Amino acid sequence: MGTDANWIACFPDLKNSADTHVKHLIARARTVRLGPGAEVFVPSASCENYLLVVRGSVRVQLLTEGGREVLLYRVQPGESCVLTTSCLMSGERYPAAAVTENEVEAVVVDRALFDETMQHSPDFRRFVFKGFGRRLGQVIVRMDEVAFGPIGRRLAGLLESQAPVAHATHQELAAELGSSREVVSRYLKRYEDQGWIRLHRGAIEILDLAAIRRLARDAV
Repeated sequence: MGTDANWIACFPDLKNSADTHVKHLIARARTVRLGPGAEVFVPSASCENYLLVVRGSVRVQLLTEGGREVLLYRVQPGESCVLTTSCLMSGERYPAAAVTENEVEAVVVDRALFDETMQHSPDFRRFVFKGFGRRLGQVIVRMDEVAFGPIGRRLAGLLESQAPVAHATHQELAAELGSSREVVSRYLKRYEDQGWIRLHRGAIEILDLAAIRRLARDAV
């Protein structure tokens, strides 16, 4: 844990600010590095830091009462975490979990510094609300897809985006789609029977990309 001035290049709105409060925040922010599979936050935990991802990917997900994981969103380089921002501003505890998907470098700003800069810096407030609004819109779109999007079409779209080989287990695909492993496995077996894919341990090989693309547009 420490400070690395290079992180600010990922956030041009902060880098280009002449606000002394923003410069103070940049000087006091901490850089953290986490390995794959590390917990960033867990349900019911209090929120004590503002989070900005510099490198890697953080997966934010819900765990249903039935034990099913549902992906909410990912925090990628140059992005803030919408749940962290919400919990900091509301004082509520985290309603979901976040875990690193790979090697992650992130910047954390403690609650006191976050509150102080929000109070005194219009530049920082614009930065925070801009990131919050953009990410919130993406989460709403994601929830709409999970609730109403046909699973066959979404699965085909996911396979298409990872062609020629999707390196994922059936459970990982199910979490990505907000479905169950059993449902995903049935669709994948159907696709394999049609000769469109070949199933391997931990991977799906796309054999007929044109067919998968058609499914991504038309499947129900």
